[in-house]
Amino acid sequence: MTISTLPDTQKSIALLAVSKSFAAQKVLENISLTIQRGEIVALLGASGGGKSTLLNIMSGLLPADSGEILLQGVPSEKFQHWQRVAYLFQEDRLLPWRTVEQNVHFGLENSGLDAKTRRQRVAEALELVGLAEFIRHWPHQLSGGMRSRVALARSLVVQPEILLMDEPFSRLDPQTRSAMHDELLRIQHLTGMTVVLVTHDVEEAVVLADRVLILKPHPGRLHNETPLDLPRPRIATHPAVNEQIRLLRLEV
Repeated sequence: MTISTLPDTQKSIALLAVSKSFAAQKVLENISLTIQRGEIVALLGASGGGKSTLLNIMSGLLPADSGEILLQGVPSEKFQHWQRVAYLFQEDRLLPWRTVEQNVHFGLENSGLDAKTRRQRVAEALELVGLAEFIRHWPHQLSGGMRSRVALARSLVVQPEILLMDEPFSRLDPQTRSAMHDELLRIQHLTGMTVVLVTHDVEEAVVLADRVLILKPHPGRLHNETPLDLPRPRIATHPAVNEQIRLLRLEV
């Protein structure tokens, strides 16, 4: 699916000929892609492919050197990122001196919303991730999976249209990671968010994504894209899922 064939009303993210360098090193070269509204897309590839840099450009944290970036049909420089784009990092980045409730509230502190609306948003976000009973807990009292849920709630509290995720589950044990995969899919289904996930894990990409974009390094360029027309839930040991994992590992 290319930028030219997808109507503007269906585009969530569109990049056209985007390039980026740091000093003399080119990190991204001529990246063009389109992500549909409500789609889950995984950015997959080896280190040095520019996946995180591409995510930072989508988020507005980093400008591109050249090319065009449209978010929901609006040029990136005119897009209200803080209202409509949330970013979930590899580390949960919880503030240890704040409770669960206060950590989630942090995402709204510069929103301009009144106190009652902020409290309601926080309560809804914690309910959504299943942590309503833990609002008074401190980060050190939580398991790794619960901390990841708090970080997810902090992202969801702004009610984003686009959720960008930079390997947010990579530090979790396999069982907890699987539970977070289920949680993400459940929440995405409820909210209809567009999700862009950076990962090195082929299995994670196949389990979660509607489409996988493979980036090759030095400089980062779009090598291949693979639509995943597989029913959910996807279990890695299922023959069709396992075969897709095998094929993608040959491409990465």
